[in-house]
Amino acid sequence: MDETDFWQIIDDTWEAAAGDPDEQAERLVERLVQLTPDDVIDFARLFEARFQRAHRYDLWGAAHLLLDGASEETFDYFRCWLIGQGREVFEGGLAEPDDLADLLPEFDEEEDGEAEDLGYAADEAYEQLTGLPLPDVGGREAGEPSGAPLDFEDPEVMAKRFPKLWERYGDQ
Repeated sequence: MDETDFWQIIDDTWEAAAGDPDEQAERLVERLVQLTPDDVIDFARLFEARFQRAHRYDLWGAAHLLLDGASEETFDYFRCWLIGQGREVFEGGLAEPDDLADLLPEFDEEEDGEAEDLGYAADEAYEQLTGLPLPDVGGREAGEPSGAPLDFEDPEVMAKRFPKLWERYGDQ
């Protein structure tokens, strides 16, 4: 499995689930159990690599604005959700987190932004296929996010760093 295959599976399951993260996780498991165990491991590695790439303070700041606050755990679930939105949104959000204001025009903090189950879809599929737990593919022990820390509670800092997101979601 390569990166193109990975994103095609993400896109297909997102479309089939009409963007519902819980439904997407179910569809993802269904899709992954149709693959070989080695392909599921590859998918898990590709997912974890993206999960780690998104472990950044600037993206956490964007999640903080979108979700009206984001604990470390909530940020983990946000990163899973962001991967689940597909390559364009994921890569665009990493290129410039403030652009999520444009990339997610219909974002609803009550329904969007958290997809914990997507992060465990490969684990579940592998176990269904083999009866064994998914081998360690690295990741999840992230440590500190990369980049410069931001004071998420300082309105001036957040408004300056994320002008588009601040206009839509700041000072809620």
